[in-house]
This record gives sequence, structure tokens and C-alpha cells, in this order.
Amino acid sequence: MARVAALLGASLLFGVANAHLAAFHKGMYCLNGPQSAQDLNSYSIVTPLYQLDLNQWWFHHVDRCDQFPPADGDFLDLPAGGQFTVEIASNRAKTTLSYNGRDASDWPDGNTYPEDYNVPTCITSPNFHAQNQSMAAGTAFAISYESDISKVTPDNLAVFTVRYHTPWKRVTTYDVPANMPPCPPGGCICAWGWVPNGCGQPNIYHMPYRCRVTGSKSNTPVAKPKPPVWCEGNPGGCTKGAKQMIYWNQNSGNNIQVSGYDQAGEFKSPAYNSKLGFPDGAQNDIFAGPPSSSSSGGTSTGNSGNTNTGNTNTGSTNTNTNNQNNGSNSNNNNNAGNGNNASAPKPSSIAPPAASIAVHVNLNPPASRSSSSAAPAATDSNATTISTSSTSATNNRAPSCKRQRRRRGPILDAEDPATQEEQDEVPAALNKVVAVTHRRRFAKTW
Repeated sequence: MARVAALLGASLLFGVANAHLAAFHKGMYCLNGPQSAQDLNSYSIVTPLYQLDLNQWWFHHVDRCDQFPPADGDFLDLPAGGQFTVEIASNRAKTTLSYNGRDASDWPDGNTYPEDYNVPTCITSPNFHAQNQSMAAGTAFAISYESDISKVTPDNLAVFTVRYHTPWKRVTTYDVPANMPPCPPGGCICAWGWVPNGCGQPNIYHMPYRCRVTGSKSNTPVAKPKPPVWCEGNPGGCTKGAKQMIYWNQNSGNNIQVSGYDQAGEFKSPAYNSKLGFPDGAQNDIFAGPPSSSSSGGTSTGNSGNTNTGNTNTGSTNTNTNNQNNGSNSNNNNNAGNGNNASAPKPSSIAPPAASIAVHVNLNPPASRSSSSAAPAATDSNATTISTSSTSATNNRAPSCKRQRRRRGPILDAEDPATQEEQDEVPAALNKVVAVTHRRRFAKTW
């Protein structure tokens, strides 16, 4: 009995530790994790980033994910005026990029849930950091017209598309502005980002891709992006034009600070939505001027339509109906699929991998590492619009339990799976009590 209990506990811990989410595509860095060998169960990239130095969190350099580009010829294609699709999941094994989609379902963790999925405290499976879809904070893609990932900085990485109420379903579609200019011959570098709206550790996600614009009709460049600002209820106070991604709650490199409560009475949490002036869909105000004709039509002749992964996707609702859950394990076991002889469903029931293509890049080594890195130095002149002060993280940490008690009354202590991260060696002594309110949870566990 003791052995069974120990195995069950380990299984639950593993499932919790690997329940965070990222956007998977063949054009991503770290598809196989921080290694060259193929890993159909990779999940390093889903680890959230919290209170790290700029040269650690930038493009996930903390685990060297930025040093493992996609395979030659694999890109995330961005059809100008069209759409592209990625798979938001907790593990590569839960996407169509592994096992022919055998372990994929409509949901990011390969399991099945009701369409009106709602948990008043916080949904932790999958780890949405939200109570329901309406509370999902929103995700975004940004683009830099640099082919060398080591040259990408906050000042040349501009958000070009946002999808409200995500992450939610696995298959997620984003809109591309019609006036996107073509990328240089080596392609562009893109990034996916997400800032959870409470319900656990207030971290961020920041992962790189090799991308390219197809079907371009304009040469007008994307303007230099500026940091977003909190502007809920005051549209005139929002940052106009191209915006940087949200960099928050890190030791250095933050570009936004918030305090107090939002209009719903919740602690302010910056996100890719109207509270920071990001409209849903294509960000059509990011250009340096009116469109100008382009004779090149983009740098590739790749798929300029919507990448089809076998699911019906309708904007922010991300509704998909065709995928079947065939033998998915609710825990992201690192041995998923190994020795599993369950027959794969018919091709029609599996979303085929998103169409894609990429180029291997050489990265410049930082002074502190012998290997190459894409992380910009905290003192780089290109990062003048962001704060590199180590005090900025302190100012942005999750509200204290004491403050919540004054605001909302009694607080219940509870263990929160949503705050467990993909780090196997976190000492138990570092775990702290989780504060639970009637709407969401806040916690710091590292």
C-alpha cells in the first residue's frame, strides 16, 4: 500500500510539474528541448519565467532553448492579411508533432473537458492560470526583422497579433496584418508571449521562432515598438502604434509596473488585452507609415493560407471538433508513448502538423557563457526603453496575503498545483503558503 501511495504521489507531482503551456510549431526553437537529438516528449519550453535576469529569461536562455533553432527549412509562415495556426500544449507529445497526433485532443494536455469548463478558484489542468475561458489573459506573437536571433532586442521586437481569451484550446489561430513587409532573405525572428492573469505565480512566457512573411504587398517597415502601459478605462492613455511585448516580474529587463486594483476589483495584472491597449487580432497600427508597393511579394512561396491542423477554429473561441483523445495520459509522463501500442486513429481524426519551414542561425556567445546566446545584455544600449533595475521585480511581485486579507476578508491556506513549475530540484524548504481568494490564487513557490 505504501508503494502504491508513493507511486501515485510521484505521478501526481509529475503531472503538475509539467502542466504549463507553450505554442508548438515546427518553426520553434527548442522543439526537442535543449538538445539536438529528437525528443517527442519535450517540454522544456513550457517552463514559465519568473524573477530572472534579462540575459536568462530572454528567449528562454535560462535553459539554452535559444541555442537550438528549428531544422533547416522549417519556418512559421505568416501570410500577410491571412492567418496562421499553432498548437498550445503542455508537452510536444500532446500535439500533432509527435506520435502522429495519437495523444492530442482538443485541449492542451490531451484530456477532455466540458466546453463550459469552469473552476471558481483556478483551473490547474490544463494550467490556464484562469477560472474559465473568459478569464484567460490573452496571448500574442511579435516579430523582429532580424535573421540573427542574437540581434533581436525589445526595441526591434513588435507585437503584430493578439488572441483574446487564450490559452484555451490546443489549436489556436492568429491574424496577420495585411501590410506586413517581407522578411530579409534569412527570414525573421518571432516570439510568442503570455502573462497569466493571477491564479498562481505571476510569471511570463517568452519563446522564439524562425518565421517569414508570405504574400507581402508592402515595403513599409514596422515602427520601433514602445513599452505598453496600463490604460484600462482610459483608451487615450494607451501606447499608440507598435508595442513591445510585456516584460514583467523579472529581476531586470521589466518594461511595465502596475499596482492597485483593476476595474473588476482584482489585483492589476498586465496582459495582452484591452487593459494595455492591445486589440484582439491583427495589430494594424504597427507600421512606420502608409503601405508602399512591394515587388518581392515576400521572401518565400510557402503556404500563404491558414495552416490546417484538422480543427475548426473560430477566432478567440478556438473551437475545434475533429480531434479525438486516444490514450492520452492526464500526466505529462516523460515516457509517454514509449511502449504504448495503442493504435493510432485514422488520419482524418488527427490534425496534421502545421505547415512550416526554417534556417539554422549562428548565435553570439555572451561573456558569462562559453556557448552562444540570444539574450541581450542588461546594459545594452538597445534596451534603453526597459528597466534593468533589480528593484523592479520587487515592486511587481504578487500581492501579499496580508494585503488580500484587508481587501477581501478571510484567506484559506491551500496547496496550489498551479504554482508548481517544471523544475525537479526545487528544495521543499523554498515552498511558501498559497493565498486563496474567492476569485483567484496568488503564490510564489520558488
